[in-house]
Amino acid sequence: MPALTEIASQVRRDILRQVHGVNSGHPGGSLGCADFMTALYFDIMKHNPENFDMNAIEQDVFVLSNGHISPVFYSVLARSGYFPISELGTFRKLDSRLQGHPTTHEGLPGVRIASGSLGQGMSVAIGAALAKKLNNDQHIVYSLHGDGELQEGQNWEAIMFAPNHNVDNLIVTIDWNGQQIDGPTHKVNDLGNIRQKFDAFGWYTMEMNGNDMDEVVHTLNEAKSMVGKGKPIAIIMHTIMGKGVDFMENDHNWHGVAPSNEQLEKALGQLQETLGDY
Repeated sequence: MPALTEIASQVRRDILRQVHGVNSGHPGGSLGCADFMTALYFDIMKHNPENFDMNAIEQDVFVLSNGHISPVFYSVLARSGYFPISELGTFRKLDSRLQGHPTTHEGLPGVRIASGSLGQGMSVAIGAALAKKLNNDQHIVYSLHGDGELQEGQNWEAIMFAPNHNVDNLIVTIDWNGQQIDGPTHKVNDLGNIRQKFDAFGWYTMEMNGNDMDEVVHTLNEAKSMVGKGKPIAIIMHTIMGKGVDFMENDHNWHGVAPSNEQLEKALGQLQETLGDY
């Protein structure tokens, strides 16, 4: 298998080409989370793309809460074998299974929850984790959330609930890139210190640079070692929106804007093609 960093480079190319192909989508957060998602699907999670079903018995589960970063989700699903890589070319087109936000009624393998409305994924992930406990299934539930998404109040009910009910088979990651669609998060609705908030609610917490592959893998493995110890685990992941494309980095304007033909060419020139474009 190619190195994780090589896979992540191809994933970033997939993201850009999907969004450019329909002049619609969300490249910024997708690019920032490419390293995390690559590590999760190609190294950390115990999952079986050839045996996908909605129940995920004896498999790890991933819940994408910030569903607008679907391009990175679809890329890692396709590249890890859930559906043909060529299907990435149908992103957001009529009758495609690859909608702008992941949905379930099209039956796309790898997707277990529709996640367009922000703020709901934490609750779903907790429910999935509790179901595994009831089934004596020792596998782990992972979830990913945006920092701006934490402005949704339902998150905080869930964050309070999980430690109170010993949901200790859950690893939640927060993408703290400091950007959201309307601008920097500290200007839109300041989140303060996210890690201190999770600490105060009774979680095990840790932080990592989400754009350093070695650190991502190390931290996720450390988080796995904390499973079963009485508390849910939260990873505060520092990323750069638009990571890998110099003119997109740290710019909230790329939250939901597709690159032009010229911008796509420039962006792809900065990213190595490692697995072959679709």
